Amino acid sequence: MATHNRQFTHVTVEQSGEPTVMTMAQSILDLPSPGQVTIKVYAAGVNGPDIKQRVGAYPPPAGASQIIGLEVAGEIVAVADDVTQWQVGDKVCALVPGGGYAELVNTYAAHCLPIPTGYSYVQAAGLPETFFTVWGNLFIRAGLKAGESVLIHGGSGGIGTTAIQMASRLGATVFATSGSAEKCQYCIEQGASVAINYNEEQFVEPILAATQGVGVNVIMDIAGGDFINENLKAIATDGRMVSVAMQRGAQATIDIFRIMAKRVVWTGSTLRPQSVANKAQIAQGLAEYVWPLLNSGKMNIPIDSVFPFSQVVQAHQLMESGKHKGKIVLDLGAQ
Repeated sequence: MATHNRQFTHVTVEQSGEPTVMTMAQSILDLPSPGQVTIKVYAAGVNGPDIKQRVGAYPPPAGASQIIGLEVAGEIVAVADDVTQWQVGDKVCALVPGGGYAELVNTYAAHCLPIPTGYSYVQAAGLPETFFTVWGNLFIRAGLKAGESVLIHGGSGGIGTTAIQMASRLGATVFATSGSAEKCQYCIEQGASVAINYNEEQFVEPILAATQGVGVNVIMDIAGGDFINENLKAIATDGRMVSVAMQRGAQATIDIFRIMAKRVVWTGSTLRPQSVANKAQIAQGLAEYVWPLLNSGKMNIPIDSVFPFSQVVQAHQLMESGKHKGKIVLDLGAQ
């Protein structure tokens, strides 16, 4: 492994709150701690939590880098002495606890996955954060199985696109919502059987009609707010609902009796604060069940936009606009 620290360029936020100013700075990266590797970053994904961290609403967990960025793709340039599954020169994409908007980053070896067959660094950088989120919530927490039905809100975003493809390829019937006719067509193209424009109609009746009044087995919700009670109308008896974001608000008025009558299990999680072991378990599931789909071309997450590293502000503006379909990625090789 490397025996010296390394200087690297990274994004820094000059002030918290709005408006924020993002500029480039230089720092020295520590050597990888036990269980970790150092990655030379060639591309980094842009995600909703990055926006929240930038404005001071989602601080990094204790011990994590203060630099924004949760997913990268690149080449391993150093490994801790106890790491055996990776070596210098391996090309990987990885979930990182922070520090992704940078030329170098340390992360746990168990949170790295090989770059799928035929994928560029830019394509691979758009995988880890959403794939870990979807697998951990939809398949581990909500226990979605082949033959079941699932409703995915926000189907045209990065998480929604990943969830639609993953669920449909693994044998579930997928319903989705999105905010325009164009985005709904996009959801169909990704594998949804039905896509509903929530700006034009309520989603409950179409879901019940499509399921002969039964409702869906699982709901993956990024909306929160007023959608929660509507979800409880659209979910089947013994259904499971998992919350992963709150884009329509963190508070909801809920018909508790409907939860009781339908025996609904409602859970949720955030990814970043979870333990190293939990994230490693998610990575193992992805390697076993999902990476073969990527390697064979049965899954292919679209990239909406690629920005050079110097245009990180514009990348955040697009993320905040909600106009993207698929992933937004920073290309550190395109200056």
